[in-house]
Amino acid sequence: MKEEAGIANDFFEAGVFVIDKPAGPTSFKMVSGVRRVLGIKKVGHAGTLDPFATGLLVVCVGRPATRMIARMMDGQKEYLATLCLGIETETMDPEGVVVARNPVGPLRAEQIEDCLRLFRGEQLQVPPIYSALKHQGKPLYHYARQGISIVKEARPVFIETLERTDGGLDLAGGEGSQLSLRVVCSKGTYIRSLAADIGRSLGCGAHLTQLRRIKSGCFTLDQSFPGAELLLPDAHKRLLAKALSVDDIVNLL
Repeated sequence: MKEEAGIANDFFEAGVFVIDKPAGPTSFKMVSGVRRVLGIKKVGHAGTLDPFATGLLVVCVGRPATRMIARMMDGQKEYLATLCLGIETETMDPEGVVVARNPVGPLRAEQIEDCLRLFRGEQLQVPPIYSALKHQGKPLYHYARQGISIVKEARPVFIETLERTDGGLDLAGGEGSQLSLRVVCSKGTYIRSLAADIGRSLGCGAHLTQLRRIKSGCFTLDQSFPGAELLLPDAHKRLLAKALSVDDIVNLL
């Protein structure tokens, strides 16, 4: 029998959980929550979500599951993203300080579509300096927070789908105008960088204000467990009801 934080676990050894992460907590906090609820130390996730982002976080519990993390991360990702036009931030998201404010003129639907067309297909993308990508064993954000800018070489990514979800109408313009998108892309694609690049292409700048991951490889939110429920008294029972076995995942991959 394994026991941690007063929670006994004498039958569950390994499995995979699709957690619907709320905005605010880090991915690590979600992993810690699953570890606490199940009383199993070997827990990891298959792909980080930034604290402000929500949605699908694949959490692997037990060594037989964590061994498959690399394979789980290989699939395409699907996101719903909202861009704020005319405002650029240091981190390209709402967590960073504002570094530029630019006027946003009226944007015709055709003009926006012409811009989005530029970013479909194979792209070379520079990872943001505020990211978990490692440099000499430490994430880039570790250096950026100390004022050290480590710029990585551009890497190939593939954007299969980039389309508007806001009706596709003309935008009247004005600071704070929003552009809502659906993105289907390869692993390693930074939606923050994509948002900033789209803003620059439109001539007004932009940053990402909302991001929700709705699919990763074979995993969808239909299978998910609400991350906020990890704090409930009966979280152990609720979470186990959503477990996917290692055999299930092997068959899906």
